[in-house]
Amino acid sequence: MQLTNYQIIIDDIVIEITKKSIKNIRLVVHRSEGRVRISAPSYVSDEILRQFILSKLNWINKHHNRLPKPEELFVSGEIHYFQGRSYLLNIIELDCKAKVEIRDDCYLDLYLAPSSNIDKRRSLLMSWYRKYLEYSIPVYIKQWEPILNVQVKQWGIRLMKTRWGSCNYREHRIWLNLELAKQDPRCLEYVIVHEMVHLLEPNHGKGFVGLMNKHLPHWRILKKQLNRI
Repeated sequence: MQLTNYQIIIDDIVIEITKKSIKNIRLVVHRSEGRVRISAPSYVSDEILRQFILSKLNWINKHHNRLPKPEELFVSGEIHYFQGRSYLLNIIELDCKAKVEIRDDCYLDLYLAPSSNIDKRRSLLMSWYRKYLEYSIPVYIKQWEPILNVQVKQWGIRLMKTRWGSCNYREHRIWLNLELAKQDPRCLEYVIVHEMVHLLEPNHGKGFVGLMNKHLPHWRILKKQLNRI
């Protein structure tokens, strides 16, 4: 039996496609492995498969989001994210200064010494994410302070397990999750605005909702997008 195997990414979900001599399309979510797999007849075109996946996307999201995220090994071929896009990790072992580069809008190249281990690779990528946020966050804060008529006296970045951001309204300090570097910049802006509005409205009552509706009308869409992760 001749098999054709490849992957496609839809809605940030990696879907493994296998084409073979069968009659019907089969969709399976493997809970134990955290994988979404489709088996399809060899004659089915990629466009038909894409339409099929889109028609089942709500079901896939419902079941896939319950799966534990696979452990990141930081090896070549692994999928990592930046600004809402997926990239294939490519480890380049050279005696040079450690750095991260995006290549061909497809690859995330990590240049490290040949002796690098998983901790050094993770540390390099996390530092690269942090530098991106350290540049982007103050730009958004400066943009939104006059709009909201509020001042952020201090902000910081840290890794959080259950929140995208937090706010101390008494001290006018906000914290942003390091994981936001992986998300669409619009989501980063939403979280920043969300926490800045909390400087005016500490809870999620009518006042908070009213300000969000006024200044960022599409905020619920962005919130839903983050909550799927």
